[in-house]
Amino acid sequence: MFLILTNQPYLLPFASAAAALIYSIYLVRWILDQPQGTKDMLEISSAIAQGSSAYLKRQAKSAAMLALPISIILGLALGINTALGFLFGAAASAIAGFIGMNVAVRTNVRTTEAAKKGLNPALTTAFKGGSVTGLLVVGMALLVVTVFYYLTHDLPALIGLGFGGSLISVLARLGGGIYTKGADVGTDMVGKIEKNIPEDDIRNPGVIADLVGDNVGDCAGMAADLFETYAVTIVAAMILGHILFDNSASIFFPLALGGIAIIGSIIGSFFVKLGSDKAIMPALYKGLIVSAVFAAISFYPITTTFAPQLTGQNPFYLYLVSLIGIITTGLFVYITEAYTSKNSGPVKTIAEASVTGHGTNIIAGLAVSLKSTFFPVVVIAIAALGAFLLAGLYGVAIAAVSMLSLTGIVVAIDSFGPITDNAGGIAEMTNQPAKVREVTDGLDAVGNTTKAVTKGYAIGSAGLAALVLFAAYPQELSTATGHIQFDLSNPYVITGLFIGGALPYLFAAFCMEAVGKAAGAIVTEIRRQFKDIKGIMTGKNKPDYGRCVDIVTQAALKEMIVPALIPVVAPLIVGFVLGPQALGGLLIGSIITGIFVAISMTTGGAAWDNAKKYIEAGALGGKGSLAHQAAVTGDTVGDPYKDTAGPAINPMIKILNVVALLIAGFLV
Repeated sequence: MFLILTNQPYLLPFASAAAALIYSIYLVRWILDQPQGTKDMLEISSAIAQGSSAYLKRQAKSAAMLALPISIILGLALGINTALGFLFGAAASAIAGFIGMNVAVRTNVRTTEAAKKGLNPALTTAFKGGSVTGLLVVGMALLVVTVFYYLTHDLPALIGLGFGGSLISVLARLGGGIYTKGADVGTDMVGKIEKNIPEDDIRNPGVIADLVGDNVGDCAGMAADLFETYAVTIVAAMILGHILFDNSASIFFPLALGGIAIIGSIIGSFFVKLGSDKAIMPALYKGLIVSAVFAAISFYPITTTFAPQLTGQNPFYLYLVSLIGIITTGLFVYITEAYTSKNSGPVKTIAEASVTGHGTNIIAGLAVSLKSTFFPVVVIAIAALGAFLLAGLYGVAIAAVSMLSLTGIVVAIDSFGPITDNAGGIAEMTNQPAKVREVTDGLDAVGNTTKAVTKGYAIGSAGLAALVLFAAYPQELSTATGHIQFDLSNPYVITGLFIGGALPYLFAAFCMEAVGKAAGAIVTEIRRQFKDIKGIMTGKNKPDYGRCVDIVTQAALKEMIVPALIPVVAPLIVGFVLGPQALGGLLIGSIITGIFVAISMTTGGAAWDNAKKYIEAGALGGKGSLAHQAAVTGDTVGDPYKDTAGPAINPMIKILNVVALLIAGFLV
């Protein structure tokens, strides 16, 4: 293997990416061969699939209108390779999300049907559906980076590829997040609070839009997010390695780590099985643990092969750096679950605060969201410092690549969430027997936690990735001007820090406002239908589901454009008006506050959501109680926190850094 790695360095990443895509095709065929259920189940599943596909197609058109002029500008300013890289990255990110989402909306009804046979068949079906998305993300990302570099041998053009993935990521996160939470909040506000009907009641006009949102937000959005983070991190490590060592080993080492870890994700997926205790979360974690152990073992021969060619790098220290990335993943999973699982202390605290009213629920939720930032940030700081002390800047890059190497299995666990959420909705809307609902409800409850855990992982990895990108920025400047420092006594650096620190707050504010506008439009429409369409509540007439889907689609596509432009335009203005040092300050300021805002929003929002579910399970008066009404209000605030604004900050801070890298040569 060592000879192959040395003489054919493209072979391992290419073969691993191909294996991921081939196995994904096998899983798709397996899923489509499973029974789909009854006619009424298929009608609902078909409506979800049509709504999801229609939204993504319209989102793709909006993205193309933005991407094409950018690609022309990149071609004129930086060359045809950078423009092509941008288009390759954008297209691959969109394709991975689109295919994964389409498989997910066909897996949901099959999961409901499998639930009739028991928990294990339903778990297997849902997880295999999620695995398609996970393996597509890493397979497409590694394949595109490897093939593009093989064809061009142009490292700077890879920054364009990362930019393309980042742009699609922020649009998918924004558009999907606005869609899913606009529909969810609006549907819940009228259905649960005003009409006192269940969450997925077929009488609610917004219920199909809500189920569509789970897929375009949590499935396609997360896929695009982690595709971008994965690709950008590997590209940044390749570029930084080339600047520091100027040899091929530093370029191919990150690709090799990513390639061998994909094999680990495929192997780990076979270990997701229920134990004798029938516990769902441990079954999912078994796959993650096996993947992590395989990666930890396999990284050693990879490291000892490449390290001798990296001047000044101790092979054992570099291997320890790769373990730091894996350990950081485990810690983020543990910390996020400790704050967000349904029976955790913080979640129970919010639930108990709901007994005394809406205001105390909001106060408790905000407190949990603020507290939740401390330990993850400490983990990121220790990981970055430890990697730096062991192997310098390149060590930080390798730690980030190692952390992202588990993306395949992590996204598989995440996509399990929207599939089981939809499966539960289909079961309720078609009045399935209690034993079926018991299975789908159990899967859905765990799916909510897996989505929260994955968002925590995405933020942590994005934090390390952004630090790597920032490390590459002064290196790029130094190649043109010699040594450059970012001195805190420099007023331009301080000015940049303040501007950069403010950007995540401004960006998040636009996201929250967008959800509020979309939700308001849905509330108005749902109230109108309940008033004008007689017989909805008695079941004599059906609501106009399509109207709600269309309203929230238009709102999401309209509202996503302005916040998406912020990370593209801000570095251009600051860089060309205030100079490269101010831009450096902007980058580090956005990373620092961005991590805090993202963690507080995603973790706090998930805790609010599970506090509601904890009460709905029968605690503190159960459904319909005053505590439940207050918890629904808290969840209404937490929804755009955890599924729109918080996650979208990940690609936002990386776009800032990627744009800075692209324009660095023009600032000196």
